[in-house]
Amino acid sequence: MTMLPALPYANWSDSKDTLHLFLQIIGKIRLKAHPKMNHWWHVTLYPHVRGLTTGRVPYGKSGFEILYDMLDHRVSISLNDGRQAAFDVAGLTVAEFHDALFKRLETLGVAVKIVGVPYDNKSKVPFAEDTAPRPYDAAAISDFWRALCSIAGIFENYRSGFVGKQTPVQLYWHSFDLVVTRFSGRAHPLESGTQSDREAYSHEVISIGFWPGDDSFPEAAFYGYAYPEPDGLNQVALAPPEAFWAEKNGGALAILKYEDARTSDNPSASILAFLNSLYDGAAMKANWPVAELRHDHV
Repeated sequence: MTMLPALPYANWSDSKDTLHLFLQIIGKIRLKAHPKMNHWWHVTLYPHVRGLTTGRVPYGKSGFEILYDMLDHRVSISLNDGRQAAFDVAGLTVAEFHDALFKRLETLGVAVKIVGVPYDNKSKVPFAEDTAPRPYDAAAISDFWRALCSIAGIFENYRSGFVGKQTPVQLYWHSFDLVVTRFSGRAHPLESGTQSDREAYSHEVISIGFWPGDDSFPEAAFYGYAYPEPDGLNQVALAPPEAFWAEKNGGALAILKYEDARTSDNPSASILAFLNSLYDGAAMKANWPVAELRHDHV
């Protein structure tokens, strides 16, 4: 079984939307319960050997974890004292998922109130009121997990070459992308945008990620960009040859389509070549202290 399976967007886009909304509910619980961290790192979910997890969320004198198991298609909640609760997710509406999750949290003594509407999502229906039937292709969602699991390992390899401040490998549930962001260490406050934008972009960054596609770009892909964008960024040579520069929101965005990477002779090497070519070129253009930030693994 390949760990980089095909992810044709048209075949599972409706199920992706279902999964996305389910994960937004879990992510909003972590957002509300976890102590706030810089750059909104407290809101993210993390790759797990079976799916995606909140990790340990401090709560009172204890803590809890919510795991979305993308093999058995169950959500489980675990507490430090050994108590657990779980439910199956396939076939649930968004409202049923929301109700099942909060009832089990209540049973375990975890009281968290969230803003119960999707964030930056094409659905505007409050979670508790979204009773429409939702497609759930379990096999496609498991394939997406297998892809995430493999990609997370490649991203960890990429992280290992850098000694400066950088994010963990984490999934932002609002935009539904798996991300690693590196920081130069130099402040560069964003002067516009939302509060969350200004907190996320308070310093120079080079960010890479993977997302499963959306209606505006209906293909899974790897991407990369720099903030602030240095002059001539879109002239940086990218690897492998299939990678290219596109424009998004007026800025340069490096792209390597997932299908091009996974069908190459060496997918891991192709993905790493893309990530490193983007970072090396962007760091040079932005005059980052590249030598000081390199980890040479002596």
